[in-house]
Amino acid sequence: MTATVPTLPSEPALRVNFLDHLIPRATPGTYRVQVHHTLTDADGELDASDRLPTTEETFEIRAARFVLARTTVHALYPAPASRSSYGRTLPHITFNRPTLPWERNQAGTRSGPEARPPWLALLLFGAGELPDDPGATGATVLRTVDELRHPAEPGVVGPVLPDGSVSDSEAAGKCATIDVPAELFTAVAPHDDEMYYLAHVRKVAAAGAARADGEVLAPGEYGVITANRFPRTPGEYVVHLVSFEGFEGRLSGTLPPGTTAVRLASLHHWTFTSSDGPASDPGALLQNLVGPDDPDDPDPERLAMRLPADPPHGADPVERAVYERLRLGYVAVPHRLLSGELTCAWYRGPGTPVTAPDLPDGRPDGPHTTADHALVYDPEHGLFDVSYAAAWTLGRTIGLADPDYTTAVTRARRELANQAAALMSGARAVQDGPAALGPLRELASADFRRTLADGLKGAQLPDGEGRRAPAPARTRSGMRALLGEERNAAVLRATADRNADAIAAWQARLGLLHGLPFHHLVPDPRMLPPESLRMFRIDAAWIEALVAGAADVAVHTSIDAQLAPELNRAARRKSTAPAAGAGMLLRSALVTAWPDIVITACLGGRELTELRRAMPGPGTMMVLWDGVPDTVVLREPGQGIHYGIDAGDRISLRDLTPGPGLGEPLETFYPADGEGTVTELHLRPGPEDGPAVLRLFGDGGLVPPLAREFGLADLDPGQLAIELVNAPLEQEITSPAADPARTETLR
Repeated sequence: MTATVPTLPSEPALRVNFLDHLIPRATPGTYRVQVHHTLTDADGELDASDRLPTTEETFEIRAARFVLARTTVHALYPAPASRSSYGRTLPHITFNRPTLPWERNQAGTRSGPEARPPWLALLLFGAGELPDDPGATGATVLRTVDELRHPAEPGVVGPVLPDGSVSDSEAAGKCATIDVPAELFTAVAPHDDEMYYLAHVRKVAAAGAARADGEVLAPGEYGVITANRFPRTPGEYVVHLVSFEGFEGRLSGTLPPGTTAVRLASLHHWTFTSSDGPASDPGALLQNLVGPDDPDDPDPERLAMRLPADPPHGADPVERAVYERLRLGYVAVPHRLLSGELTCAWYRGPGTPVTAPDLPDGRPDGPHTTADHALVYDPEHGLFDVSYAAAWTLGRTIGLADPDYTTAVTRARRELANQAAALMSGARAVQDGPAALGPLRELASADFRRTLADGLKGAQLPDGEGRRAPAPARTRSGMRALLGEERNAAVLRATADRNADAIAAWQARLGLLHGLPFHHLVPDPRMLPPESLRMFRIDAAWIEALVAGAADVAVHTSIDAQLAPELNRAARRKSTAPAAGAGMLLRSALVTAWPDIVITACLGGRELTELRRAMPGPGTMMVLWDGVPDTVVLREPGQGIHYGIDAGDRISLRDLTPGPGLGEPLETFYPADGEGTVTELHLRPGPEDGPAVLRLFGDGGLVPPLAREFGLADLDPGQLAIELVNAPLEQEITSPAADPARTETLR
């Protein structure tokens, strides 16, 4: 059976073949090969005069039995020591050797040349169930194989292996064992007619793709064993890979009279924690993140980054102005004027619910020493908008707090200042040079009529002869004006470019909000309450003010101030990183449960680039993209490799018809609406708090009714595996925020 496991556009295509089994032609044992030579003449008569002796060779096929090399294990799920909500998951183990589950003969109701149950099984145990491991920490008892087969304790039974099948050296070898109470073993062990369905081969035909749980779906064939029990009750669990060789006839749900415990060889084990609490139903959490607060009156903009506010009912212009500010994502903050008066002002962070307008031209050029230039005054209501002033101050503060950045900026400014000084000194030398040589020219051009001695006695040259007027003195402003000349400007530009790489890289990170305190991004906790998701656009002017504040550090002299624009232009030329256009904030238990949650944003069918993903706080995630998406998809990580039942305690059916659609979701479920759930219909009977063991065959078994959904009498292991592949939980958000007409008009 070949199925295509669905992936997102950013993930590589993944095709997985689900094979029923891969049975080796020969099982472990000693084999003898004899070669007989028979010669006949042309008439077909046997020629006994020249017969070659018979040749015989003996060889042995060995396979894992009581101990399994760790390198044989490819992957485990749930991941060892992980903690999450696994209540609907069937643990499974993947082997690098695809034939391993069938390398030993195991009798059963489905045994034959083309079908064989596996000799291995996965048993799941909770805390307090195993006497030798009450904490479900994975503790085992090291015993000899002989002690495994012949327990000395009364009432404890081990595997019944044929005489002579275990050598003396093998019997003396050590192996890990567990003793399972008889009642518990009967409750959780798969029956003979169920073993056949719990193993299959997974053949991956795709490039390697690392999943969130650490498994790498590399091309190749892998044997898979699946457990039959759900970790429904929250708590600690241990999974044991056990051998059922020698337990034929004892997997029918009954044990010999007087049995108190069953001793099993544990070939591999791992532990995990199935958690409770808010993340116990990720599907409901995911849906509630985008669901309306009031189903009868859904707000199409409920995911916008703003404070909740009711629209004013009256005509009070002040109320309407306040509501409009809140709608645009502002919050009121205290603000102290230069006069010392304490008032309030409006503030909005870099994330806005609407597109912020471009700032007007004619703004004062930097560098600046205070943020006053970035204050925006609303004369109608007498209030300031301090958003950009706060951004400039914050950028300056972050820059000054980073010694590496301030060192790079200071070094660049000194290089520029030194180069400017050299250029100005050179210009002065070129200009003053002719005047300084004037006396020499006078001596060279004078018509001496006297001897040198007479000249030394004070003879004077004729007034005005050979003399030039001294050059006018250059003012400081005039000398600095020379820096604007094309030749000098090119030298300064090259100097700035040589020193701008580190500055540009740091400012690009700042533009993606690295180092930004969370309360500047979300100034009021009510804008991002628990279990919420908020979409926002990036205010490019806010980011510009943030970077400008950092760019204005280390301006110590007037020449630094004059050359600062050149350094800023060099940093912009060096920066090739795309700017963020929009983002998303997620505050939910899902962040802890799914730290590698798959989030894909698209605009017009084109996938946007994720520029940054960060965890600004516990249970909080921020994602930035290079554009404003019209569709965002949140998907459970690690899809395509887990087995169990889906959200709603049902199975999302997949197509079993051979062809290109094999494995594709059918948009139908089993059981159908109103017909119950999987746990109601197909768990083994027992107490409510007992083991949640899935019945696969027999009375109340899952396989027969599931096969009838496809018009089949039975399912093969590969077909059952396709149906039990967990459909990844997914939530699609179609955002009206992508409408370009949604721009801010208030300023």
